[in-house]
Amino acid sequence: MFGDFSSFKIINKINQFNIKAKKKIVLCVPNTLIYFFNKKLKTKYISLGAQNCHHQKDYGPFTGSINASMLKKCGAKFIILGHSENRKEGESDRLIKKKIASSLKENLNVVFCIGETSIQKNSGRTLHVLKKQLKNSLDKKFDPNKLVFAYEPVWSIGTNKIPEIDDLSKIVLSIKKELKKIFKNTKFPQVLYGGSVNPQNIRLFSKIDELDGFLIGGASQSSKKFIDIIKNYYK
Repeated sequence: MFGDFSSFKIINKINQFNIKAKKKIVLCVPNTLIYFFNKKLKTKYISLGAQNCHHQKDYGPFTGSINASMLKKCGAKFIILGHSENRKEGESDRLIKKKIASSLKENLNVVFCIGETSIQKNSGRTLHVLKKQLKNSLDKKFDPNKLVFAYEPVWSIGTNKIPEIDDLSKIVLSIKKELKKIFKNTKFPQVLYGGSVNPQNIRLFSKIDELDGFLIGGASQSSKKFIDIIKNYYK
């Protein structure tokens, strides 16, 4: 819940330096900005996304809610689902599964977040929690090519605490192996990392071959920090 129409300056700054064609930047902005940003975008390297949606696929009496279809018509191509902040507000795996299904039906690319709390981590249940979130929220009929997975340890978000590099590498690899079992796919799906990523530690994270990208949270509120993260990652 951040940003207004002046936030578009971040896109202007991104446009000022070259990005490799195979890479992609996705800005998941508040719903109030999707249509405005979509009209302003002039580059193929940046796509727009939303941060959540209602699970109902059709119109209905859900005052204040917005579904995947409405977001798609505004210009969204991606959507973040299962974020820990929404889970904390009561979103269950079952509800998230419905949201994923409705978003995929609208041909949106889903960035599906999973992660463990500090209590779960300290009790050695990290992989158990992640596998449970994946199994309970996914359907083998979902198109894995339209899904991107984001490992966001809850204990790391906004705390400046990050996983040990070796631990993160093993966790991401375990996630990919579990996804291969679910989808019976020979290819590893894309897995991102999110949690206290900044312009300094992005260079450390970029050395992890298993990672396919990053989900930037708090640092994206500063156009300078966000741009520096991108620059340092592509160096």
